[in-house]
Amino acid sequence: MANAVAKKIALLTGGGDCPGLNPAIRGAVLQAQAYGWECVGMLDGWKGMIEGNCRPLSAADVEEIVGKGGTMLGTSRTNPYKKEGGQQKVMETFKKLKLDALIAMGGEDTLGVANKLHKDFKANVVGVPKTMDNDLSATDYTFGFDTSATVAVDAVERLRDTGRSHKRIMVLEVMGRHAGWVALFTGIAGGADYVCLPERPVDVKDMTAKLKAAHKRKGVAVVVASEAVEIPGEKKDEKLDEFGHMILKDRGVAERLTEIIEKETGIETRSAVIGHIQRGGPPTLFDRMLGTRVGMKAAQLVSDGKFGQMAALKGDAVVGVPLQEAVGALKTVNKEWLTLLDTLLGATSGAPAKETAGAR
Repeated sequence: MANAVAKKIALLTGGGDCPGLNPAIRGAVLQAQAYGWECVGMLDGWKGMIEGNCRPLSAADVEEIVGKGGTMLGTSRTNPYKKEGGQQKVMETFKKLKLDALIAMGGEDTLGVANKLHKDFKANVVGVPKTMDNDLSATDYTFGFDTSATVAVDAVERLRDTGRSHKRIMVLEVMGRHAGWVALFTGIAGGADYVCLPERPVDVKDMTAKLKAAHKRKGVAVVVASEAVEIPGEKKDEKLDEFGHMILKDRGVAERLTEIIEKETGIETRSAVIGHIQRGGPPTLFDRMLGTRVGMKAAQLVSDGKFGQMAALKGDAVVGVPLQEAVGALKTVNKEWLTLLDTLLGATSGAPAKETAGAR
């Protein structure tokens, strides 16, 4: 039942954008309107909360954004806890705008800040899980992932076509800094001949053997690699960004793998980086539905006074879970998925599934 007390709530979208954010904004605003609440959108993520920049959000503002990519509110990677007095300024904005609650939509960084604010200041915040990497714990899937992987599968199929024409090996680099879900699903659904994940170092000998076998059999071979995989013998880059994430090398992993593969196999090899193409464009049906549902659930959590929680997909249900549970540890590709992948790759190459002991 809707809370009878009039409320004013704010929404923000932080971190990297991805398809599904606008459906989530729409779902939250329309649910809030059903409760008779006023909504404002904070501009450019936590930066908007620090500076107090916002815009009103009505049903008319959001009714036609369900099929649009990106975020109508803008985003940034601003971390209030890395700005002098940043968290205090966020709480001042709460008071200045007379906000009853804040819905923060984002990944581990954005929701990590929301969790800290709830712990440190008892702030009335709830979370909406957003990341194309699908690496948030406590939820089965995050919106943005399905769209990004679908776009990447299309890229695999296009690369295979041109690779077959020239009898080449083709390497596709996809996003996925710490978790390899995008590469895993892209590789399996796209029928790749090898998949490189950040969950384990690249086995160059195994990779080149499978690629040579695939190329001999089909006249083409395809590799899908996450952007931050570890290649044995390379020096790790220790530069970190504001949220403590590794800054990736100037030369991407696809380019480096291409050199290794061509040298070890003697087969002409080319690479492509899909990059931010994965972040844009209309969300898939799955992401439109998931974004809408978690946005609506976030407003329901506010109505129920369940602050410090996040709207999560569990099976077919959208439920509230503690923010701490969501951001406590990244959800990475586990041993069961690695075994499944290796079985598929081994079956096509005629090799046995490789040992996955020690995989997370």
